[in-house]
Amino acid sequence: MERKKVEEFEPGPVPPARPVDRFGFFVPEENNSSQGSIKNNSSQGSITKKVINEQEREERRIRKWRKMIGVGGSDWKHYVRRKPQVVLRRIRKGIPDCLRGLVWQLISGSRDLLLMNPGVYEQLVLYETSTSELDIIRDISRTFPSHVFFQQRHGPGQRSLYNVLKAYSVYDRDVGYVQGMGFLAGLLLLYMSEEDAFWLLVALLKGAVHAPMEGLYLVGLPLVQQYLFQFEQLVREHLPKLGEHFIEEMINPSMYASQWFITVFSYSFPFNLALRIWDVFLYEGVMIVFQVGLALLKFCHDDLVKLPFEKLIHALRNFPEDAMDPDTILPMAHAIKVSKRLEELKHEYRKKNEKPILRAESSSSPVAQKQFSGKCFSNSMISRSPSLEESSAQGNQPPATPRSWRGRRLLSRNSTKSRSVKE
Repeated sequence: MERKKVEEFEPGPVPPARPVDRFGFFVPEENNSSQGSIKNNSSQGSITKKVINEQEREERRIRKWRKMIGVGGSDWKHYVRRKPQVVLRRIRKGIPDCLRGLVWQLISGSRDLLLMNPGVYEQLVLYETSTSELDIIRDISRTFPSHVFFQQRHGPGQRSLYNVLKAYSVYDRDVGYVQGMGFLAGLLLLYMSEEDAFWLLVALLKGAVHAPMEGLYLVGLPLVQQYLFQFEQLVREHLPKLGEHFIEEMINPSMYASQWFITVFSYSFPFNLALRIWDVFLYEGVMIVFQVGLALLKFCHDDLVKLPFEKLIHALRNFPEDAMDPDTILPMAHAIKVSKRLEELKHEYRKKNEKPILRAESSSSPVAQKQFSGKCFSNSMISRSPSLEESSAQGNQPPATPRSWRGRRLLSRNSTKSRSVKE
């Protein structure tokens, strides 16, 4: 029986128009009504003046960034070589939203992959089939459901998301499709085309610039396990009192931090904070996830050490609004030095487990699936597609579908490189 593909579905009805914020997310009704209740003329005047000042400041930032990257990014590599510290400082302050998509492609290495592989994405989408197609269709409506781009059932946004996820599941059949990947692809699609989003996803998971992320989504989630081990040790070292309290209350990072790593804070954090984290993440690597996690715990330290188990779990999944201010939490995060210790803990973890983390380093059988708390994700975000669960149950048996896209030259130049900030 032939399976029905997403392009064969008719788009659902267009949702009624609703107010959205500057990122395209629907504004809650209570926020909308409160904004409309301002009547004081002096208050309105001060707000207008503040908005104008912010717009002028943003325009100056955009001009600086345009000069830095050149037309279509033509001057980017030259500027990075000449003034790496200026680039680092500006990225940490936040990339202008109108240039974010282009800059993300430049700093991730995905633009080079796109240029090296013309027509490959179209081939993957149009002429290849994936065993994960029905799982992707099932999960699409759960990705950023409050964003206007993904709101219409089988509309343009959901079709684009399907295409990117399906293409990647064909490109790398070992990873296939995992539910948490939808938030990465969805975030990218808000700033670039399907093809650009696909190659950026490839750059991240295959390691075009930084260490490969595919271990976050392989059977057994091996890289998630390593990251959680590292994070738990860092909490005990940087926040010993809180670390001791976690031990007493039997709290471990898998109960609250798994989705931080699997979705790079794109799942449940305020979107403006998630974007600022992604700016740094794409340029400096996964270290920022550890730093932000530690900064959040440090910011709420005095409250967290007083809470019993149930309230502690709730607090760790629902940080206060003032902790979610990018201009507050990110400077705290950058001040936490963890790079050397992370490397030491990585070697300690690998020696302890006596198995490499990534498939690229070994062809050994998958690590047994670690059981994470289902509360970390709605509908078990870290669950894999049935086909992958079946392959895991078969021990060392490879996936039934041939890996037709393996062996390409996609990352021949960059896959083993790890760029430093000063590059």
